[in-house]
Amino acid sequence: MNRVILMGRLTRDPEVRYSQGERAMAIARYTLAVDRRGRRSQSQDGSEQTADFIPCVAFDRAGEFAEKYFHQGMRVLVSGRIQTGSYINRDGQKVYTTEVIVDDQEFADSKGAAADMSGYRSAAPAPAPQRPTPSSAIGDGFMNIPDGVEDEGLPFN
Repeated sequence: MNRVILMGRLTRDPEVRYSQGERAMAIARYTLAVDRRGRRSQSQDGSEQTADFIPCVAFDRAGEFAEKYFHQGMRVLVSGRIQTGSYINRDGQKVYTTEVIVDDQEFADSKGAAADMSGYRSAAPAPAPQRPTPSSAIGDGFMNIPDGVEDEGLPFN
């Protein structure tokens, strides 16, 4: 089975092209910076690498969606399959490629976080939405339980 699920941030805005032919199809290419969990590894030059940069390709409607809604710094969740390939470059050398062919993609940030994309971090956290207070709440934030209700009727013990 060839299945991959990734969550990461877009390193730049998607690059979108349209195929030629009877029915033009959007082809969106973007790279996700996916944080590594656990130990940090060192790259060949001695610096610590904490993320992998994974190329993704979305076709047709998924490509149009990426073109319209995705932009640099946004955190997205992608699922698809890994595809490998190779080609001969201008110098005559064989180059191997690996990319994720996107089946599904969605936003991984809340709507409020997505609206504030001035960078990876917001300067101040957004205020939490106010929750309506139930009419039967007492001063300490707990609700009164009417007399005669057995403990077994409650969803917790």
